[in-house]
Amino acid sequence: MKKRVTLKLNDGSLETGFLVTLQIGDEGAIPTSEILGRLPAAAELRSLYLRWQAAYRQLGGLHTLRLGASPDAFPTNVSYTEDCQHLADELQQVFNQWLQSESFRPVQDKLLERLNSDDPIRLIVQAQQDVVQRLPWHLWNICDRYPKLEIALSAPIYEKKSPAIVSRRARVRILAVLGDSQGLDIETDLALLNHLPNAEIYCLTEPDRQTLDTYLWDTQGWDILFFAGHSSTQVNLDQINQNILTGHLHINPTEVITIPQLKHALQSALTRGLQIAIFNSCDGLGLAKALADLQIPQILVMQEVVPDSVAHAFLKAFLEAFARGDYFYLAVREAREKLQGLENKYPCASWLPTIYQNPANTPPVWNDFLHQSSPPLPTPPILMLLTHAVLTIAVIGLRYMGLFQGLELKAFDRFIRMRSKELPDSRLVVVTITEEDIVDQKDENPRGSLSDQALLDSLKQLEKMKPRVIGLDIYRDFSVLPNQPELAERLITNEKFIAVCKGRDSESDSPGIAPPPEVPEDRVGFSDLISDADGVLRRQLLAMTPEPSSPCLASYSLGAKLALNYLSEEDVIIQASPEGYLQMGDVIFKPIETNIGGYRGIEAWGHQLLLNYRRLDSPEQIANDITLTALRTGQVSPDAIRDRIVLIGTTADSSGDHWITPYSPSPRVEHQTSGVFIQAQMTSHLISAVLDNRPLLKTWPEWGETLWILAWGGSSSLIIALSGLKRQRNHSLSHWLLILLGTELGLWGICGVLLVKAHYWVPWVPPAILLLIIAGSVPISEYLILSRPKSKAKEVS
Repeated sequence: MKKRVTLKLNDGSLETGFLVTLQIGDEGAIPTSEILGRLPAAAELRSLYLRWQAAYRQLGGLHTLRLGASPDAFPTNVSYTEDCQHLADELQQVFNQWLQSESFRPVQDKLLERLNSDDPIRLIVQAQQDVVQRLPWHLWNICDRYPKLEIALSAPIYEKKSPAIVSRRARVRILAVLGDSQGLDIETDLALLNHLPNAEIYCLTEPDRQTLDTYLWDTQGWDILFFAGHSSTQVNLDQINQNILTGHLHINPTEVITIPQLKHALQSALTRGLQIAIFNSCDGLGLAKALADLQIPQILVMQEVVPDSVAHAFLKAFLEAFARGDYFYLAVREAREKLQGLENKYPCASWLPTIYQNPANTPPVWNDFLHQSSPPLPTPPILMLLTHAVLTIAVIGLRYMGLFQGLELKAFDRFIRMRSKELPDSRLVVVTITEEDIVDQKDENPRGSLSDQALLDSLKQLEKMKPRVIGLDIYRDFSVLPNQPELAERLITNEKFIAVCKGRDSESDSPGIAPPPEVPEDRVGFSDLISDADGVLRRQLLAMTPEPSSPCLASYSLGAKLALNYLSEEDVIIQASPEGYLQMGDVIFKPIETNIGGYRGIEAWGHQLLLNYRRLDSPEQIANDITLTALRTGQVSPDAIRDRIVLIGTTADSSGDHWITPYSPSPRVEHQTSGVFIQAQMTSHLISAVLDNRPLLKTWPEWGETLWILAWGGSSSLIIALSGLKRQRNHSLSHWLLILLGTELGLWGICGVLLVKAHYWVPWVPPAILLLIIAGSVPISEYLILSRPKSKAKEVS
């Protein structure tokens, strides 16, 4: 919240002290706090300031000055630099001691109480005495505490002059007066003005009084009056020995005028919208007071003689900050503080810039002038709608071509990982075959990772513990050795044992792998898994029609066979739904289609589902696991096996059976999941949906997804409307960015909630892109406008 603080130094003097009134309030509102205080007599401040001023002005001969006098009038003894800096330090110290006096403490405490360091603050010092106005108010210690505070001067008496309604225009109108430039480089001033965006500059070079007067009367009005050249202030005493300051403008080499001589012309410019007068010239306090008497809202002057280089540096920094949207007084503070870098060569350079304000007027920002001017013709609503419709259709078309699938899948993985943690499935147990287990079988002539003897031992142990069903996730396309008739008999007769095979895929030249010859076909499930183009496993193949020539003729996956066997003992009815889909109990397993969620044109053959992994730290935590050795040696409690689904599979790195999941932080092998745990996840996925009502992942129909994208396209148009409204209320482009960022985050959050809580996977990438390209037309169009070649100042005579 912008704040306005007024410090009134009422009747008094440095010799007698001042009664002080402090008012604090929001910008543009009635003050909400007022307190009285007193500043004690400090006559030494006057003499100290005058000594500093004399020392500073003695430096003038070292530099090119914008003063209406010959540089030869100033001595060039560089020892004056040290004297000037010493007096400046002493003046700053005495000045702050004065402001820290006990009688003034309540005022300073009130400032500290009511102001926030984040608030933009303009502090206006109202004082009558010339020497009080010239004191280094910007060095008040309180300025260090509030980085967005700038101090301005004001006359004790003022009134607000409301400008008449002016014709709207597209550019800021600036009248640049380049006066007597003998010994000066004022072409640099003009070049800096020419870099302003959206500015229409009229340049009067060394005009006579009549020409200047005529242009001030221009019926189109001016927003800013700028002067560069020589100027000065003459000090006279009135009848009560008060200083009377008279500012002089050297408008050409032979003509010097005062502000009162332009009174009516300036009043005319004020009624037509003049807001700011900038005098980048020497000793301008007399000019400022005369302009303040005419109620000019904002006046920016140099209160002492100013070197040419300092004038250029200040003007450049001020114009850059002001044109980018900084508040007027904060732009002045930034530019003034940048002058500190020149003070090794130009002592006290940062003391020179001074704002003289009419407190009744709120200082403008650059865009205020543009908002008063005629904006570009708005895009006709029908054209805007057509443009947005074309962009939306284009994005939808690109989506159907699959260009966003990779991003959508990455977003899907991110959303999946956002879910709350779940517990492992206690209905499953995994018997793992590790590298150590494989080494332990070396004397048993294994034909793979599991020897006949090891399988027989495992089945014997498991049968005693009465599991619900046993699944072997290891290929055995060979017969049992003749010396193991007991194993062959168990494979033939054990109704709880499910073996695995792999289907033939002629498109990828995969011949397939046959099941164990001893196991009947109705106790075989296929192990085929489907990964996406990025290698991540997100889908579950529930059933398929095998190729006639395939060695694996199983119609259901291993996970499906295990789930069906388990559920049959739970008296769950397995049937076909009215639509012809697999139904277990009340749950219908509807297969995915070619285009669902973020998928476009995938091969949806067979009966595929979106795999809803259990949310665990690792997919391998889906079930308790025991090693093959522990099982064979009787180290497993029967309670750990009884009435459970047991899966036997290898986890050894040498097996090559490892898969990337949405939970894999990288595709490296150590971050992949063993195939046996993938089968456990898929089995748990099915039985949890039926017995626990754990939701399946779903998608909207294509028409619903299209409406979703169209709705967000409409939201983009709303952002344009809102950002336009904000700018009309004098807000900067940052508000557009905040609105866009908030909307993008809202879209991300809604998509995440729909997947995490409602289990619906909806498109994220197309709406996000639409938000950027449609709402992005706001800054792009403004950038194109601002990137147009800057208008050169129009030379007039």
